[in-house]
Amino acid sequence: MRRSERLTAKAGFHPLGQGNRPFALNLCSMNPHEPRRYRGAIASEGLVGFEVSLFETDLMVLAERDLRTEARFAARNARRQIESHAAMHPGWVEARTPVPVGEAASPIVKAMSEAARVAGTGPMAAVAGAIAEEVARALVEHSAEVIVENGGDIFMITGRERLVAIGAGRSRWQGKLALAVPAGERAICTSSGTVGHSVSAGRADAVVMAAPTGALADALATATGNRVGGPADVRTALEWAAAHEGVEQVVVICGEAMAVWGTMDLRAVGE
Repeated sequence: MRRSERLTAKAGFHPLGQGNRPFALNLCSMNPHEPRRYRGAIASEGLVGFEVSLFETDLMVLAERDLRTEARFAARNARRQIESHAAMHPGWVEARTPVPVGEAASPIVKAMSEAARVAGTGPMAAVAGAIAEEVARALVEHSAEVIVENGGDIFMITGRERLVAIGAGRSRWQGKLALAVPAGERAICTSSGTVGHSVSAGRADAVVMAAPTGALADALATATGNRVGGPADVRTALEWAAAHEGVEQVVVICGEAMAVWGTMDLRAVGE
Protein backbone atom coordinates (compact mmCIF):
# COMPACT_ATOMS: atom_id res chain seq x y z
CA MET A 1 0.00 0.00 0.00
CA ARG A 2 1.17 3.50 -0.76
CA ARG A 3 1.35 5.93 2.12
CA SER A 4 0.35 9.56 1.54
CA GLU A 5 1.31 12.56 3.62
CA ARG A 6 -1.57 14.07 5.56
CA LEU A 7 -1.79 17.86 5.28
CA THR A 8 -4.78 18.32 7.58
CA ALA A 9 -6.70 16.13 9.96
CA LYS A 10 -10.05 17.78 9.30
CA ALA A 11 -12.60 15.58 7.55
CA GLY A 12 -13.50 17.26 4.29
CA PHE A 13 -12.07 17.76 0.83
CA HIS A 14 -8.31 18.31 0.69
CA PRO A 15 -5.01 17.23 -0.86
CA LEU A 16 -3.00 14.53 0.85
CA GLY A 17 0.00 14.36 -1.46
CA GLN A 18 2.59 16.62 -3.02
CA GLY A 19 4.69 16.65 -6.16
CA ASN A 20 3.88 13.80 -8.51
CA ARG A 21 1.92 11.81 -5.97
CA PRO A 22 -1.87 11.83 -6.28
CA PHE A 23 -3.70 14.22 -4.00
CA ALA A 24 -6.84 13.10 -2.24
CA LEU A 25 -10.34 14.32 -1.67
CA ASN A 26 -11.54 13.36 1.79
CA LEU A 27 -14.99 11.89 1.41
CA CYS A 28 -17.53 12.07 4.19
CA SER A 29 -21.04 13.42 4.65
CA MET A 30 -20.76 17.00 5.80
CA ASN A 31 -23.15 19.32 7.65
CA PRO A 32 -24.16 22.01 5.11
CA HIS A 33 -23.87 24.74 7.76
CA GLU A 34 -20.45 23.71 9.11
CA PRO A 35 -17.56 25.98 8.06
CA ARG A 36 -15.29 24.16 5.62
CA ARG A 37 -12.02 25.26 7.25
CA TYR A 38 -10.12 22.34 5.73
CA ARG A 39 -10.76 23.67 2.25
CA GLY A 40 -8.09 26.35 2.59
CA ALA A 41 -5.50 23.61 2.05
CA ILE A 42 -6.54 22.95 -1.55
CA ALA A 43 -4.09 23.95 -4.28
CA SER A 44 -2.28 21.10 -5.98
CA GLU A 45 -1.14 19.53 -9.23
CA GLY A 46 -1.84 22.58 -11.36
CA LEU A 47 -5.51 22.80 -10.37
CA VAL A 48 -7.10 25.85 -8.79
CA GLY A 49 -9.47 25.35 -5.86
CA PHE A 50 -12.44 27.62 -5.19
CA GLU A 51 -15.75 27.51 -3.34
CA VAL A 52 -19.25 28.33 -4.52
CA SER A 53 -22.19 28.60 -2.12
CA LEU A 54 -25.81 29.00 -3.19
CA PHE A 55 -28.38 28.44 -0.46
CA GLU A 56 -28.00 24.77 0.65
CA THR A 57 -25.59 24.02 -2.19
CA ASP A 58 -21.99 24.35 -0.97
CA LEU A 59 -19.44 23.37 -3.59
CA MET A 60 -15.70 22.94 -3.62
CA VAL A 61 -14.33 22.92 -7.15
CA LEU A 62 -10.92 22.08 -8.58
CA ALA A 63 -10.28 23.18 -12.16
CA GLU A 64 -7.46 24.43 -14.34
CA ARG A 65 -8.47 28.02 -13.60
CA ASP A 66 -10.89 29.92 -11.40
CA LEU A 67 -14.35 29.29 -12.84
CA ARG A 68 -16.47 30.38 -9.92
CA THR A 69 -18.74 32.54 -12.08
CA GLU A 70 -19.42 29.64 -14.42
CA ALA A 71 -19.84 27.25 -11.48
CA ARG A 72 -22.34 29.53 -9.77
CA PHE A 73 -24.33 29.83 -12.99
CA ALA A 74 -24.38 26.04 -13.43
CA ALA A 75 -25.39 25.45 -9.81
CA ARG A 76 -28.15 28.04 -10.06
CA ASN A 77 -29.43 26.43 -13.26
CA ALA A 78 -29.46 22.97 -11.66
CA ARG A 79 -31.28 24.23 -8.59
CA ARG A 80 -33.80 26.11 -10.71
CA GLN A 81 -34.71 22.93 -12.59
CA ILE A 82 -35.20 21.00 -9.36
CA GLU A 83 -37.09 23.77 -7.59
CA SER A 84 -39.41 24.32 -10.56
CA HIS A 85 -40.30 20.64 -10.67
CA ALA A 86 -40.83 20.53 -6.90
CA ALA A 87 -43.14 23.56 -7.03
CA MET A 88 -45.35 21.86 -9.63
CA HIS A 89 -45.36 18.47 -7.88
CA PRO A 90 -46.17 18.77 -4.15
CA GLY A 91 -44.73 15.93 -2.11
CA TRP A 92 -41.92 15.19 -4.57
CA VAL A 93 -39.24 16.61 -2.28
CA GLU A 94 -40.54 14.78 0.79
CA ALA A 95 -41.00 11.40 -0.95
CA ARG A 96 -39.04 8.50 0.52
CA THR A 97 -39.88 6.14 -2.34
CA PRO A 98 -39.44 6.52 -6.13
CA VAL A 99 -41.70 9.01 -7.90
CA PRO A 100 -42.11 8.72 -11.70
CA VAL A 101 -41.71 11.88 -13.78
CA GLY A 102 -42.98 12.73 -17.24
CA GLU A 103 -41.11 13.27 -20.48
CA ALA A 104 -41.32 17.03 -20.00
CA ALA A 105 -39.17 16.89 -16.87
CA SER A 106 -35.70 18.46 -17.03
CA PRO A 107 -32.62 16.23 -17.49
CA ILE A 108 -31.46 16.55 -13.88
CA VAL A 109 -34.92 15.72 -12.54
CA LYS A 110 -35.09 12.68 -14.84
CA ALA A 111 -31.65 11.56 -13.64
CA MET A 112 -32.72 11.86 -10.01
CA SER A 113 -35.96 10.00 -10.70
CA GLU A 114 -34.21 7.15 -12.50
CA ALA A 115 -31.59 6.84 -9.75
CA ALA A 116 -34.36 6.72 -7.15
CA ARG A 117 -36.12 3.99 -9.13
CA VAL A 118 -32.97 1.86 -9.22
CA ALA A 119 -32.10 2.43 -5.56
CA GLY A 120 -35.64 2.35 -4.17
CA THR A 121 -35.29 5.76 -2.53
CA GLY A 122 -36.96 9.12 -2.84
CA PRO A 123 -35.58 11.41 -5.59
CA MET A 124 -33.91 13.79 -3.15
CA ALA A 125 -31.53 11.00 -2.12
CA ALA A 126 -29.82 11.76 -5.43
CA VAL A 127 -29.78 15.55 -5.30
CA ALA A 128 -26.24 16.33 -4.09
CA GLY A 129 -24.56 13.94 -6.51
CA ALA A 130 -26.77 15.11 -9.37
CA ILE A 131 -25.87 18.76 -8.80
CA ALA A 132 -22.16 17.93 -8.51
CA GLU A 133 -22.28 16.21 -11.90
CA GLU A 134 -24.32 18.98 -13.51
CA VAL A 135 -21.76 21.59 -12.44
CA ALA A 136 -18.77 19.45 -13.45
CA ARG A 137 -20.15 18.83 -16.93
CA ALA A 138 -20.81 22.53 -17.40
CA LEU A 139 -17.27 23.44 -16.35
CA VAL A 140 -15.52 20.87 -18.54
CA GLU A 141 -16.25 23.20 -21.46
CA HIS A 142 -13.70 25.56 -19.87
CA SER A 143 -11.30 23.12 -18.16
CA ALA A 144 -10.16 19.67 -19.27
CA GLU A 145 -9.99 18.51 -15.65
CA VAL A 146 -12.77 19.25 -13.18
CA ILE A 147 -13.55 17.91 -9.73
CA VAL A 148 -16.70 19.08 -7.94
CA GLU A 149 -17.51 18.21 -4.33
CA ASN A 150 -20.98 18.89 -2.93
CA GLY A 151 -21.17 18.07 0.77
CA GLY A 152 -19.04 14.96 0.43
CA ASP A 153 -20.45 13.81 -2.91
CA ILE A 154 -17.96 14.14 -5.75
CA PHE A 155 -18.07 14.10 -9.53
CA MET A 156 -14.68 14.08 -11.23
CA ILE A 157 -13.49 14.37 -14.80
CA THR A 158 -9.75 13.79 -14.65
CA GLY A 159 -6.87 12.56 -16.77
CA ARG A 160 -4.95 10.95 -13.92
CA GLU A 161 -5.41 8.85 -10.81
CA ARG A 162 -6.82 10.60 -7.76
CA LEU A 163 -6.92 9.44 -4.17
CA VAL A 164 -10.16 9.81 -2.27
CA ALA A 165 -9.61 9.62 1.48
CA ILE A 166 -12.50 7.95 3.26
CA GLY A 167 -14.01 9.67 6.30
CA ALA A 168 -15.26 6.75 8.41
CA GLY A 169 -16.85 8.41 11.42
CA ARG A 170 -16.09 6.79 14.76
CA SER A 171 -14.90 3.52 13.26
CA ARG A 172 -11.35 2.18 13.57
CA TRP A 173 -10.83 3.05 9.89
CA GLN A 174 -11.28 6.80 10.30
CA GLY A 175 -8.42 8.66 8.60
CA LYS A 176 -6.63 5.48 7.58
CA LEU A 177 -7.87 4.62 4.08
CA ALA A 178 -7.99 6.18 0.63
CA LEU A 179 -9.58 4.92 -2.57
CA ALA A 180 -7.39 5.09 -5.69
CA VAL A 181 -9.74 6.36 -8.40
CA PRO A 182 -8.48 5.92 -11.97
CA ALA A 183 -8.60 8.58 -14.67
CA GLY A 184 -11.96 9.12 -16.31
CA GLU A 185 -15.46 10.40 -15.53
CA ARG A 186 -17.33 9.09 -12.49
CA ALA A 187 -19.04 9.95 -9.25
CA ILE A 188 -17.74 9.02 -5.81
CA CYS A 189 -20.53 9.52 -3.27
CA THR A 190 -20.94 8.71 0.40
CA SER A 191 -23.62 8.16 2.99
CA SER A 192 -23.26 7.93 6.76
CA GLY A 193 -25.66 7.22 9.56
CA THR A 194 -23.24 8.52 12.19
CA VAL A 195 -21.61 11.60 10.61
CA GLY A 196 -22.97 14.74 8.97
CA HIS A 197 -26.38 15.69 7.58
CA SER A 198 -27.18 12.74 5.32
CA VAL A 199 -30.65 11.30 5.82
CA SER A 200 -30.01 7.64 6.62
CA ALA A 201 -32.11 4.95 8.26
CA GLY A 202 -28.97 2.92 8.96
CA ARG A 203 -25.94 3.08 11.23
CA ALA A 204 -23.08 2.77 8.75
CA ASP A 205 -20.08 4.93 9.53
CA ALA A 206 -19.49 5.23 5.79
CA VAL A 207 -20.82 3.83 2.54
CA VAL A 208 -18.71 4.88 -0.42
CA MET A 209 -20.15 4.31 -3.89
CA ALA A 210 -18.50 4.80 -7.29
CA ALA A 211 -20.82 4.88 -10.30
CA PRO A 212 -21.05 6.56 -13.72
CA THR A 213 -23.51 9.26 -12.63
CA GLY A 214 -23.74 11.46 -9.59
CA ALA A 215 -27.43 10.75 -9.08
CA LEU A 216 -26.96 6.97 -9.15
CA ALA A 217 -23.94 6.95 -6.84
CA ASP A 218 -25.69 9.23 -4.36
CA ALA A 219 -28.99 7.31 -4.27
CA LEU A 220 -27.30 3.91 -4.05
CA ALA A 221 -24.99 5.10 -1.27
CA THR A 222 -28.06 6.19 0.70
CA ALA A 223 -29.96 2.97 0.02
CA THR A 224 -26.98 0.82 0.95
CA GLY A 225 -26.45 2.73 4.17
CA ASN A 226 -30.11 2.19 5.06
CA ARG A 227 -29.42 -1.55 5.06
CA VAL A 228 -26.70 -1.35 7.72
CA GLY A 229 -28.09 -1.62 11.22
CA GLY A 230 -24.79 -2.83 12.65
CA PRO A 231 -21.46 -4.47 11.79
CA ALA A 232 -23.13 -7.79 10.97
CA ASP A 233 -24.94 -6.16 8.03
CA VAL A 234 -21.96 -4.84 6.06
CA ARG A 235 -21.56 -7.87 3.78
CA THR A 236 -25.22 -8.25 2.83
CA ALA A 237 -25.48 -4.49 2.21
CA LEU A 238 -22.36 -4.62 0.03
CA GLU A 239 -23.71 -7.57 -1.98
CA TRP A 240 -26.99 -5.74 -2.55
CA ALA A 241 -25.17 -2.65 -3.85
CA ALA A 242 -22.71 -4.57 -6.03
CA ALA A 243 -25.57 -6.32 -7.85
CA HIS A 244 -26.64 -3.06 -9.52
CA GLU A 245 -25.55 -2.42 -13.09
CA GLY A 246 -22.99 0.35 -13.46
CA VAL A 247 -21.62 0.23 -9.92
CA GLU A 248 -17.81 0.32 -10.02
CA GLN A 249 -16.85 0.25 -6.36
CA VAL A 250 -18.48 -0.16 -2.96
CA VAL A 251 -16.98 0.28 0.50
CA VAL A 252 -19.16 -0.30 3.57
CA ILE A 253 -17.83 0.50 7.05
CA CYS A 254 -19.59 0.05 10.39
CA GLY A 255 -17.58 0.02 13.59
CA GLU A 256 -14.88 -2.64 13.36
CA ALA A 257 -16.35 -4.19 10.20
CA MET A 258 -15.52 -3.27 6.61
CA ALA A 259 -16.53 -4.88 3.32
CA VAL A 260 -15.12 -3.89 -0.08
CA TRP A 261 -16.16 -4.74 -3.63
CA GLY A 262 -14.71 -3.49 -6.93
CA THR A 263 -11.44 -3.09 -8.82
CA MET A 264 -10.13 0.14 -7.28
CA ASP A 265 -7.26 -0.13 -4.80
CA LEU A 266 -7.62 0.80 -1.15
CA ARG A 267 -4.44 2.46 0.12
CA ALA A 268 -3.16 3.28 3.57
CA VAL A 269 -3.10 6.94 4.54
CA GLY A 270 -0.30 8.07 6.87
CA GLU A 271 -1.25 9.62 10.14
